[in-house]
Amino acid sequence: MRLILIVVGALWGAWSGLALPRAAYRLSVEPEEPWKVECPDGHPITGRFDGWLGRARCTTDATGAQGGQAASTACGSYGPRTPVVSTVTALVCAALAAATGPRPELVVWLLAAPVAVLLALVDLRVHRLPDVLTLPLAAATLALLGIATALPADAGSWLTALFGSLALGAGYEVLYLINPAGMGFGDVKLALGLGAALGWYGWAVLVTGAFAGILYGAVYGLGMVALRRAGRKTAIPLGPFMLGGAFTGVVLGAFAVA
Repeated sequence: MRLILIVVGALWGAWSGLALPRAAYRLSVEPEEPWKVECPDGHPITGRFDGWLGRARCTTDATGAQGGQAASTACGSYGPRTPVVSTVTALVCAALAAATGPRPELVVWLLAAPVAVLLALVDLRVHRLPDVLTLPLAAATLALLGIATALPADAGSWLTALFGSLALGAGYEVLYLINPAGMGFGDVKLALGLGAALGWYGWAVLVTGAFAGILYGAVYGLGMVALRRAGRKTAIPLGPFMLGGAFTGVVLGAFAVA
């Protein structure tokens, strides 16, 4: 049964990952700027769901017609590389399925995973975590975990997930108030959703995941300084490391209750 879940998780991750590159490109803008509506060469972005989902590839030819007759006349790909994004999402979902097994919270993790990958992509590109992703992620995670706790075979606590969300969000808000130059308020909003996922498996998992995220970010920052690719005051995107820490905590928590 677990092997089937792993395969299903990997297929879901690979399929959902195919939809992320275009959204990552369009959301990668500076604060107060509108979402991108054109490719780098200035052609309108069209396609499924008003051009939000799919590969980041322009098929407008040199004359401005859609679906260019020859690949050499098209703008080609832009944004994150689709095979890489799809593979990473597939691996994340497969790992979550392997750790969680046939429990209802697995559905929550699999639905949240593509959003988490998308957030990481945007933060890596422009050091921004859009509210349109972080706040719905937190609300949806809590709501879906509430449904999961009413189903048989769940292995977590919705009340601890709620308190975990508030606790991690408050913790990051304190860090933001202490050093606003080193952290964006988007990190605080992201912490709400991550705290809910980690809190589902208890306070020990919450602390582990939160610490892992800080550790990953610190190691990355020190590595960049050691390689002379950044200075002590260089800003780094914290979102991917927070998400990596949460992934670590959820996987460990799921294995612990298996």
